[in-house]
Amino acid sequence: MAKQIITVDPLTRIEGHLKIKVEVENGKVTNAFSTGDMFRGWEIILRERSPIDAPPIAQRICGVCPIPHGTGAVLALDDAFGVKPPANGRIIRNLMLASEFIHSHLLHFYHLAALDFVDITAILNYKGIDPKLNKIKDWVKSDADAGVKSAGAPFLPRYKGDYIKDDAVNIAAIANYIKALEIRRKAHEMLAIFGGKIPHCQTLFAGGVATQLNLERIINFKSRLAEVKSFIDNVYIPDVVAVASLYPDYFKIGKGVGNFISYGGLPTDDNGKMHYDSGTYIDGNIGNFDSNLIAEFVKYSKYSSGSGLYPLNGETTPDAKKDGAYSWLKAPRYNGKVVEVGPLARAIIMYLKGSDSDHKSLIDSALSTLGLQPADLISVMGRHAARALELSILTDRMDEWVDELDPAAPVHTKFKIPKTSEGMGLTEAARGSLGHWISIDNFRIANYQAVVPTTWNGGPRDDAGNMGPYEQALIGTPIADVENPIEVGRVIRSFDPCLACAVHIVEGDREILKFRVC
Repeated sequence: MAKQIITVDPLTRIEGHLKIKVEVENGKVTNAFSTGDMFRGWEIILRERSPIDAPPIAQRICGVCPIPHGTGAVLALDDAFGVKPPANGRIIRNLMLASEFIHSHLLHFYHLAALDFVDITAILNYKGIDPKLNKIKDWVKSDADAGVKSAGAPFLPRYKGDYIKDDAVNIAAIANYIKALEIRRKAHEMLAIFGGKIPHCQTLFAGGVATQLNLERIINFKSRLAEVKSFIDNVYIPDVVAVASLYPDYFKIGKGVGNFISYGGLPTDDNGKMHYDSGTYIDGNIGNFDSNLIAEFVKYSKYSSGSGLYPLNGETTPDAKKDGAYSWLKAPRYNGKVVEVGPLARAIIMYLKGSDSDHKSLIDSALSTLGLQPADLISVMGRHAARALELSILTDRMDEWVDELDPAAPVHTKFKIPKTSEGMGLTEAARGSLGHWISIDNFRIANYQAVVPTTWNGGPRDDAGNMGPYEQALIGTPIADVENPIEVGRVIRSFDPCLACAVHIVEGDREILKFRVC
């Protein structure tokens, strides 16, 4: 069969604008290209500003996951200023970041990825009285009756494909889609209790947080956490297991590079112990993580210089017309290796290190339920499972952390801005390992670089021609119908792309809106 080329542009139900091009031969993907279609410019925006501007500005990198960027920024400032937050400051930062994990993971599964599997048209067979489900039924029916493509948005239009056949399973998933919106709101309320507002909270600050801690806030947080925890354990995990059991082939699809790193994150004491282990799993071997081995490459990225540089020395010099370049994302590598970051990376590293017995037993139990081996986790469906399982453990830890808060103790340590310094802030975000690097000269930001999870996972080929993780994960993916390449979306969305984090300013001269100013 002749080679067929499929271009999905934009890939929908993700954060930001991503183009995926694949070459298909004999029904399988043989080549792939991941393209970020926007220019990343926040590093330039931050130059020459006061260092304490970094946390609020860095949060604007993304409206979906601002807290990880605020966290990366304050950790970089802590490092540059030589300051350590008190216990309350450390714990409140953790609770805010963990609340973002909850919001982000539920958003990913129910509102971005599940519609690759759930048959929304099953709602036409709904006979109940739930007004929300009947509203969805009306949306979908109006599309079927009138042929208006936008009538069933955001559920329609969609690809043709092998959706779940069981109406009861579909309708339950649609109901939980609605419930998940409410639970996501609860997670944002939890975040706002300590952050002042969301998105783009007001209280992340070098040396700790700017939060007035009192018993009322602790109680309000715990009450919402209990409701969120119940949904995760009794609805979210069973829903993921149900979808996984109906699509066992997706434990064999989208394996990708098979190398993983985790920076580690959510410190649990003042001596460097983390909830998420730092580590590597490369070429089948577990190892220790070394930040000095990070470098970004730009041969196929639209930047004129800076290939092979450590992020602290990174350069952001855009070149939109660069020959051979096809993405605004850079290509980060660890010791020259292509690696995947994210919930799956954290799960693999923590499972193999065995440092959290609860985490390991939960994974073993899920594998046993599905009749799988640990290696099967490295897959499309394994990424979904890893997200759900990590939330179950994380919410247990959050309940412990909030009990450690002391309303009578300080939340912040005083600091002085140094005239010249450097700092690095490494953490784990919902989508994977996130690093912020800052260089200070004459009390101003001289250089700022952020290497984000989607840059790690969604970047293009490096200088040696090695494909990025998205690209490698697509190789070998079966495509049943080139006119409806639903399989491409399933593979890429399993990573939970966030192009707003990886790139930030739209490319091109397209007219979007006209304004008349009087």
